[in-house]
Amino acid sequence: MQHFSGLPGVPDAATREALLAPTELLDYTHPAVQAFVSDAGAHNGSPVERAVALFYAARDRIRYDPYRISAAAHDYRASSVASAGFGWCVPKASLLAACARSVGIPAAIGLADVTNHLNTDKLRARMGGTNVFYDHGYVAMLLDQRWVKSVPAFNIELCQRFGVSPTEFDGTSDALYQEYTAQGELHMSYLADHGCWSDLPLAKVFDDFARHYPAAMFTQGVAVDASRFEDERPLG
Repeated sequence: MQHFSGLPGVPDAATREALLAPTELLDYTHPAVQAFVSDAGAHNGSPVERAVALFYAARDRIRYDPYRISAAAHDYRASSVASAGFGWCVPKASLLAACARSVGIPAAIGLADVTNHLNTDKLRARMGGTNVFYDHGYVAMLLDQRWVKSVPAFNIELCQRFGVSPTEFDGTSDALYQEYTAQGELHMSYLADHGCWSDLPLAKVFDDFARHYPAAMFTQGVAVDASRFEDERPLG
């Protein structure tokens, strides 16, 4: 697995091949991922049009759920995320990166630490009382010979309920979390960017979570939580 301290730059042939290849976690040859790509209509059009279609499919067809955080590696496979229909930022990034590669778009997975000012009481308690989301996942795609970052995490229903403008993506500009809500209140701040990887660096995510969060992040997350994050009230 290759790590890039920032964006990979215009890749040489070997790096480009690594950023297009399927992996155990970015398993885009799996029928579930292929069906997801087809349903998104991403087999046609320019690379930018394909990337845009895949972004919105990953954003809205996979419901953001921060309560089912698994410690099992297979739950982070793109095929598992596509089949489950839910996930938090890291598995959703895994799915988008795999889908992009499946239609010929080089893609890398990035991790950043962010402060989310729209946390909820329940989620903050699960996180040990902090508002810092460590190893927040994003995807960098090579489009028209330049890297573009995108975050497909918050689905449209969640944004509407929390009063946050949804992240929009046109394939030419970065699509990251907005700093402010639709009402002008502080929403999210980026604290650190750890760069990008040619595959999902799951061991780093697990290690960082074990260092920063209570063990209950995983043990409670394995069980299906009947409540929905979008039905909670944000702290503001």
